[in-house]
Amino acid sequence: MPVQFPLRLVERRMLAPTIGHYVLARDDGQPLDFVPGQFIQIHFDYADGTPARRSYSLATIHDHAMGPGEAVEIAVSHVPGGAATALFEALEIGGRVNASGPYGRFCLMPGDRNARYLLIGTGTGVTPYRSMLPVLAGLIAERGIEVVLLAGARTPGELLYADDFRAFADAHPQFRYVPCLSRELPGTGSPHAHADVRHGYVQQQLPEFVPDPARDIAYLCGNPVMVDATFEALKGMGFGAAQIRREKYVSNK
Repeated sequence: MPVQFPLRLVERRMLAPTIGHYVLARDDGQPLDFVPGQFIQIHFDYADGTPARRSYSLATIHDHAMGPGEAVEIAVSHVPGGAATALFEALEIGGRVNASGPYGRFCLMPGDRNARYLLIGTGTGVTPYRSMLPVLAGLIAERGIEVVLLAGARTPGELLYADDFRAFADAHPQFRYVPCLSRELPGTGSPHAHADVRHGYVQQQLPEFVPDPARDIAYLCGNPVMVDATFEALKGMGFGAAQIRREKYVSNK
């Protein structure tokens, strides 16, 4: 049984019509530090008393070691009829939930010697990439790497953390933020309208960026269908399993 600790809700807002951004502080006097790309688990009980848990990638822009009382951030998909959705919708500022972690190895590896990262995510699958931004800034400065972030959503209003990614791209020419919209493109004058917006699914945009197993490492995060399709596409381009790092997000009731 993992060691659990309390998290206190500090702030919340909606990122998209069905996705909330929650700011939570560990409430037992201990720090909740993590490696960008890791996740925590929230623990609760179903109505019949059965224990349950849900995993959430940490979205906090990790530019320093987290100390006691410092808050972390997660993005929560609201699933109709979902038990975790009900938990978060009922959570008031100052309210508490139980958590454990951090967990996971979906992280940038210190020993990597690649020339470019391909970061591919759909929906809340972009949250670990937000936490990685300071690490990527360091790697751009130290090793001159390039980064392409393909962020998939149905509509412009469902793009998560677009302002953060666009600001980072403006400050770092080696970083390209490429929103891939499957249903609706941004209108003229929209803050989401720029030259790197693409129409279609993220995996359909891969050939444009000429993935190269000799220089690239790919990260895939989000919808399992996308992760599997992109994994197979990259394998077909000559990528080995060690060059493709994956994390699937599955919605549960």
